[in-house]
Amino acid sequence: MGTAYLYALGLILLMGLGTLATTLRQAGPYGRHMTEAQRGTMPALPAWLLFESPQWFAFALTFWLLAPPAAGPAAPMLFIFCLWQAHYTYRGLIYPLRMRDRHRRFPLIAVVMGFSFNLLNGFANAYDVGHAGHLMSADWFADPRFLAGLVVAVIGWLVNFQADSILIKLRADGFTGYRVPRGGAFRYVSAANYFGEIVFWAGFALMCWTWAGLVFLLFTMANLMPRAVAHHRWYRREFPDYPKSRRAVIPGLL
Repeated sequence: MGTAYLYALGLILLMGLGTLATTLRQAGPYGRHMTEAQRGTMPALPAWLLFESPQWFAFALTFWLLAPPAAGPAAPMLFIFCLWQAHYTYRGLIYPLRMRDRHRRFPLIAVVMGFSFNLLNGFANAYDVGHAGHLMSADWFADPRFLAGLVVAVIGWLVNFQADSILIKLRADGFTGYRVPRGGAFRYVSAANYFGEIVFWAGFALMCWTWAGLVFLLFTMANLMPRAVAHHRWYRREFPDYPKSRRAVIPGLL
């Protein structure tokens, strides 16, 4: 399984580089960047549920069947397992059911690519967590890397959740188009939800201190940051009075 883990990490890195190269040229054709004439699509709600699902079962099956030491998973491993599952219960189930744009379409190719990536990523992260020596002792709970990572992850998740809620409320009256989001981290960036997601996975990578956690963070940045820049340009083009002080995804920087 060690070889499969290394191959998975390598594939995730390659997918990240490919995603970065592609999205720097053109944002992925879904959401506001999707055209009405686009073919090969499916409804957004089942698409979201489908492509996020491997993060649940791939991580769980790997963690319980392939990764833990003979004595069973230690407390830090169990904590990270629960954190991962809790996050994807929200991201892969609760959030899609909260969405008010489920009538929209989603490209099938994006579903296939998302499913494949999430399968590899769930396996790699669970395998790494189950084999990390520093996670086999409860002493890791007192390590500065774990404590700092936990604080960063909580902040990132709260920013992300608040941003999601702001975006969802923009369509609470049945409106189906796009409006300028305001409040929360949207005061500073156009893609506050992406900013929160990046911060969350930065905290997770620090908390775990594993190669898979770092690779996932790099992939997340490669995937979300160019798309955030595309969102930012779209807002400025569509709304002449769009706040000039906002950045795309990193407050004060990008």
